[in-house]
Amino acid sequence: MTAADPTKPVAPKGARWWREIAWRHAVGIVMIVICVVPLLYVLSASLRPNGSLTGSTDLFTTIDFSNYTGLWGRGYGHWMVNSLVICTVTAVGTVLMGAAAAYAFSRFRFRGRRSTLTGLLLVQMFPQMLAVVAIFLLLISLKDVFPILGLNSTLGLICVYLGGALGVNTFLMYGFFNTVPKELDEAARIDGATHGQIFWTIIMPLVLPILVVVGLLSFISTYGEFIIAKTVLQSNDKFTLAVGLYQWASDERNAPWGLFAAGAVLAAIPVVVLFLILQKYIVSGLTAGSVKG
Repeated sequence: MTAADPTKPVAPKGARWWREIAWRHAVGIVMIVICVVPLLYVLSASLRPNGSLTGSTDLFTTIDFSNYTGLWGRGYGHWMVNSLVICTVTAVGTVLMGAAAAYAFSRFRFRGRRSTLTGLLLVQMFPQMLAVVAIFLLLISLKDVFPILGLNSTLGLICVYLGGALGVNTFLMYGFFNTVPKELDEAARIDGATHGQIFWTIIMPLVLPILVVVGLLSFISTYGEFIIAKTVLQSNDKFTLAVGLYQWASDERNAPWGLFAAGAVLAAIPVVVLFLILQKYIVSGLTAGSVKG
């Protein structure tokens, strides 16, 4: 019989195991149930013809894809394309604008630099939807001069989103840019590189994780945004998914809940795919940008 190794940790047992480990598993299981059950309920409703979100607790008793096929004849395809275009352009524009501003704050020294950066962050503490009335009036005025930027304009909505996303993203990128050694810039300038060449060929590849994180967060926030999109967009052919699906759900008595559930399930696919593709950048991008400033 061999003696027990005194250096090997002893696993907790009995009451100690329940006190130190078991409660964590219980909390985890409860949270999984809370998150998964609504998803299963919506998926079941999307597979039930003429289904309702209330009045039935039987999941997957009927499996029919007629709700999914019926989406495309009611404008869902246009809404999906509009959402993807708006979100993609907004994400790319947010990354480029935020990266340029963060590079300037990180590498250049000028009067009012710190106060400007702090003020930019403080302004962004107020939600953009607080200015929705001012945005509406501004776009009405712009429509008479520049119709492409006025009310019911996709480009106008993109510009509104870009204006509201600059502050926080700039501050987040600024912390990540500070982790890149300035000696790289100095060596490149000695070799004759301009600021533009340093920015595009040296800095941007090194800060790719934070660029991906900012682009992903911008895409997701724009994809699910409703209030500003509902205010700016007026015609059915220019609606985003959030606004279009709201039109179906706004009539409580005659709402096509089966179609609504099917549309919600399909609408989640782009976000899930992006998370799966870009997940390796998310943790490194968020943590590295938060430890230096």
